[in-house]
Amino acid sequence: MITAEDVLELPGASRAAAAARLPLPVNPGALVSVVIPAKNAAVYVGETIASALAQGDVAEVIVVDDGSSDDTVAIVRAVRDPRLRLIHNESAGVSAARNLGARHASGEWLLFLDADDRLRPGAVTALLAAARAAPRAVLVYGDYNTIDSEGRQIGRRDLLKRRRKPSGDVLARLAAGNFIVNGGIALARAEAFRAIGGFDTSLRYCEDWHCWCRLAAIGEFEFAPKLLLDYRLHTANTMNAAVRTPKDFFPAIARVFDDGLILARLTQGTAAGLRRAAEIHLVTYSAMQAVRFGRYRQALGYLAMIGRRSPKSLPRAAARTALARFGI
Repeated sequence: MITAEDVLELPGASRAAAAARLPLPVNPGALVSVVIPAKNAAVYVGETIASALAQGDVAEVIVVDDGSSDDTVAIVRAVRDPRLRLIHNESAGVSAARNLGARHASGEWLLFLDADDRLRPGAVTALLAAARAAPRAVLVYGDYNTIDSEGRQIGRRDLLKRRRKPSGDVLARLAAGNFIVNGGIALARAEAFRAIGGFDTSLRYCEDWHCWCRLAAIGEFEFAPKLLLDYRLHTANTMNAAVRTPKDFFPAIARVFDDGLILARLTQGTAAGLRRAAEIHLVTYSAMQAVRFGRYRQALGYLAMIGRRSPKSLPRAAARTALARFGI
């Protein structure tokens, strides 16, 4: 059997073909480890844990406290469930916390859930069903809706019922922009995640996108067309347009397009165009977030940035930004 580690040892020219044939049989009784990095998440972490423990096929929920100074640890310890584990990370950052949780995980699949989000009922079951239908997949993912700080639904992504996202060999599409958005909608095969080295702790933002790209370089993805997560948007979000600009995300672009594993799998001559697309994608995302938080002048500034970089990309970016006003 060719494992994910075997693929990483292959020359770049051989890796694409090997990844497409990677035999990864899914155990019908496969169990999932949910990893929740948490820092000062007392307001939401109890609800997040409850949503994870309510899922079928969850072997364990691992909360990695990243140096909280509020009641996060006390809330976690108050939950009486043998599947819940608490470990400490001493303020090493969210990527290090996720990696630490993954190292302690025993499940065949990993789900990285933010401490302020919540899984919808049946989310893990739906993802495992998609995995059984795609035995070569190293990652299966679905979709999400958005909620506000009080847990009220603000997104209307249920209107996109027929929308399909990529499956199979998705690397080129993913390098052009992170269509997964939130790790809480995805199961990553633990073997493959460890083989590619987990999350890059040198990145402050978009480290998940870089990780997904590395996974896509060694195996297939599968999309499950269901809303699986309530993704909370509030002023404490790392990606909140109130505190971040597109330039904060550009180091991740440099990292993706300087990664030998990723570049070896991209068709020769396509990297420059995909990099430009990734830049447009992140600036568009920033504009969408600005609109969601009522910062319309900022959103217009980002759209102007897109117009200067790629005039032909502006109409689509403007349409996506307008739809964000309506939670789509």
